Amino acid sequence: MLQIQAESNVATDFGEFRMMAFSENEKDWMPHIALIAKNTDLSQPVNVRIHSECITGEVFHSQKCECGQQLNSAMQYMQENGGIIIYLRQEGRNIGIINKLKAYALQERGLDTVQANLELGLPADDRDFGIAIEMLEQLNVKSLNLMTNNPEKIQIIKDSKIQFNSRIPLQIKSNDSSLGYLKTKKSYFGHLLDDEND
Repeated sequence: MLQIQAESNVATDFGEFRMMAFSENEKDWMPHIALIAKNTDLSQPVNVRIHSECITGEVFHSQKCECGQQLNSAMQYMQENGGIIIYLRQEGRNIGIINKLKAYALQERGLDTVQANLELGLPADDRDFGIAIEMLEQLNVKSLNLMTNNPEKIQIIKDSKIQFNSRIPLQIKSNDSSLGYLKTKKSYFGHLLDDEND
């Protein structure tokens, strides 16, 4: 069972967050993280972003995806409106950075993101969003507005004991490198993206 192993206030470029590390073991070097904006009222419907780790986009500013920009936008939004970012350590849709780079190499040969994962014998998406539900329940979140374009995340909330109120769209404009990735998100996974990326 996940437990809060440590927590502290952390000042960021966007403002102060309460950072909490969740894991089953206090010696886990890769815990899941909850970032709670300073002005958040957990007794009211809470703005929530469930975000999966992406070292290429968030740390190295890769243009192949919009993950880094999504995280920055979510942090800014939560500071302005209150809310929580659930940061899941599920790199590359939970295939890990080594397999992710192997998939990138296949994409250079013409495969899309899903085809590349399948070619490697991996799932198209192996993330477990149930972890986010467990974390939100430990934070006593009863009702939320979910910041997402992913219908699977919406469904996982609706299937839980947490009340789903509304969706907050989070769309980042495509570039030449991310266009194919975003089209695959929309066509294969059914992400709720408008046509500006087509």
